[in-house]
Parts: sequence; structure tokens; C-alpha cells
Amino acid sequence: MSTKRDRLNGAGAQLATEVSINFGSSLAGLMIPVVGSPVVVAARQIVMVCVILPFYRPKLSTITWRRVWPALALGVVLAVMNVTFYMAVGLLGLGIAATIEFLGPFGLALATSRRPLDFVCATAAAGGVFLLTWSDGSLSVLGIVLALTAAASWAAYILLTRRVAGDFPGLEGITIASLMSLALVVPLALFTVDFSVLNWGVIGLLAVIGVLSSAFPYTVDTYILRRITPRLYSIITSFGPVIAAGFGALVLGETFTLQQQIAILVVCVAAGAAIATQRDRPRSDLELTATAIP
Repeated sequence: MSTKRDRLNGAGAQLATEVSINFGSSLAGLMIPVVGSPVVVAARQIVMVCVILPFYRPKLSTITWRRVWPALALGVVLAVMNVTFYMAVGLLGLGIAATIEFLGPFGLALATSRRPLDFVCATAAAGGVFLLTWSDGSLSVLGIVLALTAAASWAAYILLTRRVAGDFPGLEGITIASLMSLALVVPLALFTVDFSVLNWGVIGLLAVIGVLSSAFPYTVDTYILRRITPRLYSIITSFGPVIAAGFGALVLGETFTLQQQIAILVVCVAAGAAIATQRDRPRSDLELTATAIP
């Protein structure tokens, strides 16, 4: 049983991971025009593999096709999710892309709900996204499509993560998925990269993005989920788009109209309300959103 101090420490650590992930995404926004989205994703995946592979090496003798295909599918989804999200960031900006992407896990969480409140929250979130994307034509339609693709991929990621976690001990399945994702992204990165722009400064910043967006939150999650409930974790996670918008403004110089600011808040408040009013029970897709690190 965790103490009040443990819960406060866990909540503070979760807030730190949200800041880390979104700060890393804002730095990725700086790198995307320089090296391209595939290179940024490849760098992030390389760091992630370097963190988990030494500790969770898959046992090849126990792997069969029936057992391994969900992990391979998870790797494909992981690659699609990250590439489309970063491409959307390059076209829409971090704040808007992160808000649209969050519709994936939120929609999955409410898909089987029968509560009237959840229907109201889903309607409010949909209205918020409509306000966010309804403009004078300045927003990229391709960027919106890419962000929606990332959202759908995040939902698929959660479902496949549940399957893989049950089929493999520890994090062996996630390791296989990460290797699969890396195998897909690295050739794309090598095909698109302009080697003339690479220097130690760029490489160092790419490594920092990998640490902030993958290595740090990944390792801290174990500490967090031992101290706070998945529901509290999810409540904090639901305000990620606001944090993303903040870093978009501070690091990338993004500006938001009053309508867009209201829309981002509406989406976050709708998600937070739906999560906060859930009853404690065995983990649902809503709560598993917390453990799915994109």
C-alpha cells in the first residue's frame, strides 16, 4: 500500500515524464526541417533499443511465429505512429498534432463505455478537435490526416501492447517490437537523410531527443506505476496536449488563436473528466493508455 508521500512523489515523477516527452518532441520539431522525420524517429528508436536490449533480450529458442507475430505487428504500428506523428508536427506544429493524436487512446477508452457522461465527454472532445482544425485554410490537410493516422496507430499500439505483454515475460515482447520498428525506420532514414547536414551537434541533439522522449520516461514509468494508480497516471497524461502546446510556443515559437487555445483545453478537460470519474477496477484500455509509451 503506497503512502501519501509515495503518491505525491509518483505524481510528480509522472508530471516530469510528461514534460520530458513533450520537451523532447519540441526539440524534434527543431530537427525535422534539418534531417527529416524518419531520421528523428530512427534516432529515438536506436536510443530505446540501446536502453532495453541489454536487460530484456528475447529468448530465440522459445519464439514461434504464432507467438511472435503480434510483437512484429506492434513494431510496424510503432514505426507508423512515430513517423506520422513527427511528420504531422512538421506540418501542423506540436500543440495541434499532439491534441489530435490523443484522440486515439481517448476514443479507444470510450469505445465500450455506456455511461452518458462519457458520451458527453466524447462529444466535447470531438467538438474541441473540430474547433482546432476548422480554420481559414491555413492548416495542412495532409498534416491533419497524418495526425489522425498517428491517433489510430496509438490506439492499435495499446491493443497490441496488451497482447504482447501477455505473451512474453517482462519486456521481451516490447524489445522485439522495438527491433522491428528500428528495422523499418532505419532504411527509410538512410534513404532520406542529407548526410551533409549531420555533425556532432545534430547527432548530439538527436540523442538527447531519444533520451527525453524514450529512455527517461521509459525507465521512470516502473517507479511511477508502483506509487500511483493507473487512473491518476491517466489523468495526468490527459493534459499532455496542454504541455505540448506550451513547449510548442516556448521552443518552436508556435502561436495559437484564442479558438485553438479553447479547443486544446476542451479536449484535455473532456479526457480528464472521463478518466477521473471512472470507477477503480481491473485495467481497462483507458487505464492502459498510461502504460503505452509512443
